Amino acid sequence: MAERHEHQSLLNEDDEDEDHYQNSMNPVCDPNHLLHRIVVLIFMCFLGFGSYFCYDNPAALQTQVIQDMNLNTASFMQLYAWYSWPNVVLCFLGGFLLDRVFGIRLGTIIFALFVLLGQIIFAAGALANHFWLMEVGRFVFGIGGESLAVAQNTYAVNWFKGKELNLVFGLQLSMARLGSTVNMNIIGWVYGRIQTMTGSAGHTTLGITLMISACTCLFSLICALVLGFLDRRAERILNKEQGKTGEVIKLTDVKDFPISLWLIFIICVGYYVAIFPFIGLGQVFFIEKFTFTPVQARAINSIVYIISAPASPLLGFLVDKTGRNVMWVLLAVVTTLISHMMLAFTLWNPWIAMSILGLSYSLLACALWPMVAFVVAEHQLGTAYGFMQSIQNLGLALISMAAGAILDSKGYLFLEVFFIACVCLALIAVVLLYLYDYIKEGELNLSASTRAKRAKALSESSE
Repeated sequence: MAERHEHQSLLNEDDEDEDHYQNSMNPVCDPNHLLHRIVVLIFMCFLGFGSYFCYDNPAALQTQVIQDMNLNTASFMQLYAWYSWPNVVLCFLGGFLLDRVFGIRLGTIIFALFVLLGQIIFAAGALANHFWLMEVGRFVFGIGGESLAVAQNTYAVNWFKGKELNLVFGLQLSMARLGSTVNMNIIGWVYGRIQTMTGSAGHTTLGITLMISACTCLFSLICALVLGFLDRRAERILNKEQGKTGEVIKLTDVKDFPISLWLIFIICVGYYVAIFPFIGLGQVFFIEKFTFTPVQARAINSIVYIISAPASPLLGFLVDKTGRNVMWVLLAVVTTLISHMMLAFTLWNPWIAMSILGLSYSLLACALWPMVAFVVAEHQLGTAYGFMQSIQNLGLALISMAAGAILDSKGYLFLEVFFIACVCLALIAVVLLYLYDYIKEGELNLSASTRAKRAKALSESSE
């Protein structure tokens, strides 16, 4: 009894020492303090900056890449296809690797290394004038890119789970869009400066430009190392476990997916294949059709990302407060269709259509992805989201190649008609989803207040 009392006293003394240690720490160094978590948030937001900056390097340098490497458009779009191919599989494995193999800290560093290595190989391919090596670089870059985003979200949940989490996700998305926007508007200028210094354009100038872009990936790797150190330190001080992604992938669950989820998958593919490949080819489109200068073309091509940065958190808040997800998705798809039709069949100022496209893109992301949680059980969420991302990347890979071939053989008008057809497919799927949900009395198009009442009633009945 005396030994037990003595042991308890020692434990109490250890707890008092730990409390005193934490209370004596500077707020910036205290993992429990808001100031310290803000420091962590800064590194967390910049973790994906390099990946998003370099992802659209080909789009920002479309003319230069095609000319310097002697490519046609179909070959150029392979750079986007090779990024997407590894993510057809890694969407299922990324969370597993982070949870069971590497751990979040080591996994984040490894994926950031893949992003950096891929960009260096991409730049080396241009320097050596070997396009196949550039394709290898984009493949390696793709291995790290999407999985790094999963790691970034896991860090956010681990540090900000609770009332701050939605704000943190919004800030991360805004920083990602900032990286894309800075790339679109800066990298062409960098190419021009290097061309002036070297005295001529060519694959060497392109390679140097892409190698400079790799510095942003190096910066993101440094952020991954700092985050790993801070998270390990917090784990030691607070006696907490490493964060988990929460992704439990079971491919056998696919056979149990409801029809509404498959319709959501169709909307996702039909919509996004009309956005990202269009941006990848947009610069030359605005130069040829609207006689813009390269600087103007890069600026308008980036407007989708510029608008998305501040609009995504605000529109996400709006959807949360109102509900009616299907109607918001329908609005986003219809306005996107109108935008593409304006770009294809009119000579109206394209800033109007691209601004509408930026708002529509932001709205769809806020309304579509949360719907998955309403139609599948919680234990199937990891599989559902993994399958959705896998199908999205498969669609992007195939449509990127198709878009390049269409542009080479038919021109931009036919390409826009092709994108319009993709959006029409998404529109048909949205209408079918609305009808199916209405017949089944589902939750997808309920108001936020009605959802809350239904959830409360279900909780009371289960009790």
